[in-house]
Amino acid sequence: MQIKRKLNDRLTIIKSLRFAYSSKKELQHRYEATVGIGGNIGDVKRRFNHLFVEMQRDKRVSLVKTSLILKNPPFGYKEQDDFLNSIIILRTSMPPRKFLDYLLHIEKKFGRKRSFENAPRTLDLDMIFFDNRVINTPRLTLPHPFWSERESVVIPLSGISL
Repeated sequence: MQIKRKLNDRLTIIKSLRFAYSSKKELQHRYEATVGIGGNIGDVKRRFNHLFVEMQRDKRVSLVKTSLILKNPPFGYKEQDDFLNSIIILRTSMPPRKFLDYLLHIEKKFGRKRSFENAPRTLDLDMIFFDNRVINTPRLTLPHPFWSERESVVIPLSGISL
């Protein structure tokens, strides 16, 4: 079951069983990572649910919380379908660069193809925060440099009580 609510003519929030989730388990991993998830190709809600199950089964991460899902228009390349976006908070013992490799592997597993910047995609996983780390390398910038400018991050993140 899901509940939809229009925020305005451009934005809709969607609540489901797995998206607005909070774990009750004792979490053992060392680091906390905030990950933005998104997609606009195919059955994205179903893909988000499969991602949720995949991450719950993976011993390298513990799922802490998820936000509501936000349906929002694309930015950058605008000639594409609206996106669904959410936030997942995980705990992991992987250091940041290894965790980035983990996220890239999952994107690929879920059919992500990188054709051009802001292209349509099956699944996009962006590391927004990793503990309180500040990293600025060609491969990884933390916190994510544009997180505070994107409704697709700010609105779902604002609904998570930390």
